[in-house]
Amino acid sequence: MKLADMTVAQFVAATASEEPAPGGGSVAALEAALGAALTAMVCNFTTGRKKWAEFEEKAKEMEQKALVLKEQAVDIIDRDTEAFNAVSAVFTMPKNTDEEKAARKAAMQAALKGCTKTPLEVMEVTYQTLLVIKEMLGGYNTSAASDFGCAALSLKAGIQSAWLNVLINIGSLKNKDLAADYKKKGEEMLAKALPLADKIYENVLAQM
Repeated sequence: MKLADMTVAQFVAATASEEPAPGGGSVAALEAALGAALTAMVCNFTTGRKKWAEFEEKAKEMEQKALVLKEQAVDIIDRDTEAFNAVSAVFTMPKNTDEEKAARKAAMQAALKGCTKTPLEVMEVTYQTLLVIKEMLGGYNTSAASDFGCAALSLKAGIQSAWLNVLINIGSLKNKDLAADYKKKGEEMLAKALPLADKIYENVLAQM
């Protein structure tokens, strides 16, 4: 069964099991998906309300963006675990000859790249979702302000969790230029996303 098709209880149980996956990467993707879902909910809660009529079109536009981002994050939940499983599979490869050892090393590097790409995708999704919330701060149904705050916190947790998964994988990459590129991309997204998440949270607090 796909992780994304599990019940909440099943996913939590799978995460708590002795198996190493799903782990932090898939959980980071879930955090991103939940943040995007809450964002879509607040946008939806703004439309169709007379009091917020002037923000109707913007809310509809942002809701659609948030829904797309939600689906992207949900897709990564399984792909991240699949990427980790690819790394685990390498350990079952034979290593009796020089050729087998070389093939094993190449397969490991390819698998590690996959394990690095998925958390980077999570980081991008979380940042793009934070930008959607930013667009809505000028006018939305403030009775759902706490939900925007929860979204921002989920997204912040998601991007920081994903970053940890990037770091643990790039340390094992033999291609140091690629590792440096991944690290630079992650740091650039963090530098933009974390202050934005904090700004959104502070904005929400001011609504309380």
